Amino acid sequence: MDPAEQISRRSSVLLRHLRLPTSISSSSSSELAPMPCLHYTPPEISEKPAAFDTKELRCVLDGHHVEIRDWVFRVMEESHLFRRVSSGMGIVMPDYNQTMEQQREATMRRIGYLLDKRVFDGWVTSFGPESELKKLAMNEVLGIYDHSLAIKLGVHFFLWGGAIQFFGTKRHHDKWLKDTENYLVKGCFAMTELGHGSNVRGIETIATYDVNNGEFVINTPCESAQKYWIGGAAKHATHTIIFAQLHINGTNEGVHAFIAQIREADGNVCPNIRIADCGHKIGLNGVDNGRIWFDNLRVPRENLLNSVADVMPDGSYVSAIKDPDQRFAAFLAPLTFGRVNIAVNAIYISKLGLSIATRYALTRRAFSTTPNGPEVLLLDYPSHQRRLLPLIAKTCAMSSAGNFLKKLYVKRTPATNKIVHVYSSALKAMLTWHNMKALQECREACGGQGLKTENRIGHLKGEFDVQLTFEGDNNILMQQVSKALLAEYINVQKKKKPFEGLGLEHMNYPSPSMPYNLTRDVLRSIKFQTDIFCLRERDLLTRLASEVAQLQTQGESKEIAIIQSYQLAQELARAFTERTILQTFIEDELNLHTGPLKDVMGLLRSMYALICIEEDASFLRYGHLSPSNDALVRKEVMKLCSDLRPHALAIISSFGIPDSFLAPLAFDWIEANSWSHVNAK
Repeated sequence: MDPAEQISRRSSVLLRHLRLPTSISSSSSSELAPMPCLHYTPPEISEKPAAFDTKELRCVLDGHHVEIRDWVFRVMEESHLFRRVSSGMGIVMPDYNQTMEQQREATMRRIGYLLDKRVFDGWVTSFGPESELKKLAMNEVLGIYDHSLAIKLGVHFFLWGGAIQFFGTKRHHDKWLKDTENYLVKGCFAMTELGHGSNVRGIETIATYDVNNGEFVINTPCESAQKYWIGGAAKHATHTIIFAQLHINGTNEGVHAFIAQIREADGNVCPNIRIADCGHKIGLNGVDNGRIWFDNLRVPRENLLNSVADVMPDGSYVSAIKDPDQRFAAFLAPLTFGRVNIAVNAIYISKLGLSIATRYALTRRAFSTTPNGPEVLLLDYPSHQRRLLPLIAKTCAMSSAGNFLKKLYVKRTPATNKIVHVYSSALKAMLTWHNMKALQECREACGGQGLKTENRIGHLKGEFDVQLTFEGDNNILMQQVSKALLAEYINVQKKKKPFEGLGLEHMNYPSPSMPYNLTRDVLRSIKFQTDIFCLRERDLLTRLASEVAQLQTQGESKEIAIIQSYQLAQELARAFTERTILQTFIEDELNLHTGPLKDVMGLLRSMYALICIEEDASFLRYGHLSPSNDALVRKEVMKLCSDLRPHALAIISSFGIPDSFLAPLAFDWIEANSWSHVNAK
């Protein structure tokens, strides 16, 4: 464009904005006309009708107990304890502008209301896969409302109650479970210490058996042994499960779990116990996290949770599990449920953030592409599609993985505990990382409106950041995944047997080869996507085994060799997890009848697979893709964005989150910010 054309175009744009007459002669007496005001159009009106049955997709994504979920949503919608007016709208969300103490008390009032509505019936007194899946579904809904509420309940029912269920025997069940379910006993879970988080084996709290009195004497021997971040301990919990090193006759039998009362009926802290508040946090201020010290606290011998090991009155130690490592692993069982719960909750929060940001992008306009043309919807910009649509596809794929994990967990057996541990570690890490990335992108995609607490997204970042480190630091969990895969590889090589389990059966077959020239049909095919994910995992597992073996031949111990190979180990854990997610999503897709929904699932699956390829340098680093084919993948991601754009509203509607649980930004954000609402707050 030559200078004269540039000047002409700029003048035209300025004239349009100022609404001047076509002639800019100084003799003109025309008055300036105002620009037409922006107005809000609901996306349900501006977007084309859904091309598929959104209820059917919701059933796929939720996986189970859709009606129960909707019932819990309605229970909260019906109470003023959950509703609040924000920008003139009735929104079901907590008031995050309250003080820490106000948030804590509000959480307790909401728990009381849910108790009255019998939401928690069977949460610790009913057993079996169906009961556990129902409980998980309900907690996912409660987490959409408020993370503090879900965590407070999770600590009480899943950690305290779960420990009594799984570690205890009949005497514990009879005494504690019913009162736990009725919230007469308020439990917490004292495992983490100031000096030890992920390394539970190293905790320093000591429980010494006193044979003369038939009691355990529990002590905090040093400051680093104080129990730290104990949810419920600061204010409300009456009892706790204490994890401590069991000392009997001068022998340390390892970590064991004990029931102890920490508060009297009047709320006062029990003798020989000191409790301090952890204070204000970047999120989760509705949970009263506390610190606990024990000073010669005596608990009865019967309070040892003894399904794994027991101490007889004479001080003899008995256990059906002779191997100390296996016995220790059994004591970590409640953490597995915690990781499952955290993983699936993270995906529902991604759904919440993406629902708000996508609805906003379907109604907010910015800039025009022609001098006199209308401003463009945010989601009609390819760059904005690239920000949100891959995250939506990943969230859908991870929903399938979350459902797979839940079903694997509720059907667990002693023989599958190790497998459940590997999958729960991998998916907890990957899904919570994804959640934080999604919330950050959604916050930015909403601009300044994303900063407002009432619009939820920005605040949710602080609320859910903790997921990256509690119930296991994500990086540590991924190291455990790669170590388990390496151990399986070494075992298979040693015994010369085929791979079986953890989805590694593809290692029993010849290595797949990649086509030299990739076409659109190939890139979007299940075969290519499965092959290249398996190829990456196979190659990384082989490389890790080779590198560890080489370091060992140089004199390093196996443990040091694995530590030094951490980069390959992290890449392998990611490859394993992403392949698992892809395969679970493919299974859900293949179970659908041919039709529009299956077509959209294919688009989502291809987006998930190709965006993973684009984001992981290992495909290029180790030669699984050539630079030219990698460029084709990048180009295809943009085409998939264009193909998914017409389905964006229908997909987020399939997330099943009621409008009242979203935010003002998801609806008429102009009216929500109008002067008429200023004095209504």
